[in-house]
Amino acid sequence: MQLRTYTCLTLLFTMLTVAGQEPEIKDAPVSGGGEAERNQVSPELRKAIDKLALPGVKINLDEWCVDVDSRVCLREGLLELIACTKDTKEHESIIVVDAKAAHIHTALLLIGAKPGNPASMQPINDEMTRFRHLPPSGAPIEVLLVIKDAGGVEKEHPISDFLSPADNDDGFGGAPETGDEKAPGKFPTHVFLFAGSVLDGKKGEPRTYLGDLSGNVISIATFGDELLCLPGMHDHANGSLMWQVNGDKLPELDSKITLRLRPAKADADAKTE
Repeated sequence: MQLRTYTCLTLLFTMLTVAGQEPEIKDAPVSGGGEAERNQVSPELRKAIDKLALPGVKINLDEWCVDVDSRVCLREGLLELIACTKDTKEHESIIVVDAKAAHIHTALLLIGAKPGNPASMQPINDEMTRFRHLPPSGAPIEVLLVIKDAGGVEKEHPISDFLSPADNDDGFGGAPETGDEKAPGKFPTHVFLFAGSVLDGKKGEPRTYLGDLSGNVISIATFGDELLCLPGMHDHANGSLMWQVNGDKLPELDSKITLRLRPAKADADAKTE
């Protein structure tokens, strides 16, 4: 499917979601963010996307990414999230975004990223006494922060630069092995899965994008309604949090910062232990 056609479908996704309907979109183009995708963007399409109203979200066609207006909300402490929405989980997230999770989802669709599903538990018997884990899935997305250097030049930094192993006094925590002897305990990836949160409600009735309610935009722990997540299941019970924010590399609290989301190559390494 050509990008022009897919864009029309994703714009329809936005309108139907607002109207409370669940659209069905198939045959998304493969993610990758290469020159081929940029070459498919006609001047008319570029103009239309520039006029698209997604507050706090910019579809950056030149860099083939989604830029989200954000602020630094934590420079010290344990983490369950990378990014949350306003007035939700700023106490355990590095940044707070000035946008709706559903709008970020739509912008990722517009640049060809294909959503999957967050992790969940599915019943395997009628009595609902036995369950199986459904792992998360989705297109790999690079998560980056864009920060101005001392000379005022904006530079991309992988989100892994801003996390360090938790040092818990209760004997829990510590970093999993990453296999990188040069950087033991380093957060092993900056690539997350476009899980796409969950639309809640009955078909034919107004439905709710759960990521907008919970504030779970990019998660480290598993919540089951996040927009972007790590592969696998990651507990967020007390004592099991493995990572804390590395505030030394961040601007001051409440500083404006750009969250950049870029489709990664299909074989990108998003593994964590």
